[in-house]
Amino acid sequence: MNKVLTITERNNVLTTMAELIREEKEAIIKENQKDLDAYDGGDLAMEDRLKVDNEKIQVMITSLKELTDKEDPLGKERFHFQHENGMHVYNKTAPFGTVMIIYESRPDVTVEAAGIAFKSGNKIVLKGGKESINSNLKIVELWDRALKQHGITEQWVEYLKFDRKQTQAFLENPTQPIDLIVPRGGERLIEFVKKNASCPVIVSGRGNNFVYVHKDADLDLALKVIINAKTAKISACNALDKVLIDKNLPNYKEFIKKLLHRLSESNVEVHVDQELSSFDGVKTITDQDIWYEEFLDYKIVIGMVDSVEQAISKINKYSGGHSSSIITKDQQIADQFMTSVDTAAVYHNASTRFTDGGQLGLGGELAISTDKLHQRGPIGLEHLVTNKWYIHGDGQIR
Repeated sequence: MNKVLTITERNNVLTTMAELIREEKEAIIKENQKDLDAYDGGDLAMEDRLKVDNEKIQVMITSLKELTDKEDPLGKERFHFQHENGMHVYNKTAPFGTVMIIYESRPDVTVEAAGIAFKSGNKIVLKGGKESINSNLKIVELWDRALKQHGITEQWVEYLKFDRKQTQAFLENPTQPIDLIVPRGGERLIEFVKKNASCPVIVSGRGNNFVYVHKDADLDLALKVIINAKTAKISACNALDKVLIDKNLPNYKEFIKKLLHRLSESNVEVHVDQELSSFDGVKTITDQDIWYEEFLDYKIVIGMVDSVEQAISKINKYSGGHSSSIITKDQQIADQFMTSVDTAAVYHNASTRFTDGGQLGLGGELAISTDKLHQRGPIGLEHLVTNKWYIHGDGQIR
């Protein structure tokens, strides 16, 4: 497994995998239906992530095609220095080696994450959740076929059929070298991996994203952004959970009435702070810890703030470090907000729903990191590499 495959070999496998997914579309959906039938339906977001339909199949195919078209991320020169003694020193991108991803419910990750890891020269070890086992095994079978068709060992894409106890044992004492682990799921999964892993971990953390409506906001734009960010896809980590409204916003009560009406049309449960408790159809917050929560549901919190400084402070205290947005016509205030808010992605007059590898020009992502090392935000193809020093001499000694 120390061999680095050529870019042609990697691209050929990705092209074949895309063809196999198209050919086996009905078989994948059939296996996915077994998973859906076995699921108890208790979590709307989980069920949405679990389901594979024609649209998700097309997204899988498109992601593989986009990966195939991208440049080789390996061997790119980052730095070149000629030493005074004549040595030539280069720093170039290199694969991590073996990357493990542990994830819940999403069969499309079995395509996208494996594709990104493989294209960037890494072996991928997949550990999906039991709720998507039939879908995942079918997709991994297609990876095996794609690899074998080009004379490449199927060990490049490996699936672990482990229960929780076996997974814990593997994390504590891996039976093969693991260079990096990426947990992608809820907070319990992330804490489980961080507690037990014996190698570096990049956290694909919670969302709990904020929109701040400044006093100089375009209110029609604000409504459009908030409704989209909250209701377009509740199962996404880039969905909106919290809205902060500036007390100095002219006629803010009329704006809130419009916002509540629009949210009610989508059956969103609205929780508010004490200052907004007089509005109809809302629930007043009784526990401030709700500000920390990621909902992944038709649920939102709305609160008032005195200033942009207070909005920034509140976001930095409670958010998951994922995404935040300011709605304002004041560019200077927008710059202050975007510079000071400590989230991986910051927006001005746009929905948080764009924090996504495909939407931000990466052609997909392995995960969206809320850590600051090794990469923050969407981890794309060019980020799933480390670096290596190459020094060329002709007998220099020190």
